[in-house]
Amino acid sequence: MVRLPLTPEEVERGQRLGALLRRARGERSMLDIALDARVSPETLRKIESGRVATPAFPTIAAIADVLGLSLDALWAEISESGRRVGHANSGRNAREQLTT
Repeated sequence: MVRLPLTPEEVERGQRLGALLRRARGERSMLDIALDARVSPETLRKIESGRVATPAFPTIAAIADVLGLSLDALWAEISESGRRVGHANSGRNAREQLTT
């Protein structure tokens, strides 16, 4: 199977996702979050660094659950429309914005 190259928008969205997860993780170790989410620490590292711009939904759902993030809020934050809204709320921390 040939994988199509990512669009610039997908790459940027992946970078926003990684930054959001890093902020939400805060001082918690990457290893603890990865193990609790049942993903490899390497997978989490690649997502947080933006190297995996389009991770599988179950992976993101598991990480979001461990971090206490709402998937709806996560998507709104990383999508194009969410990015514009996010600037208006830049004074809040990521965890406060995304918890339900």
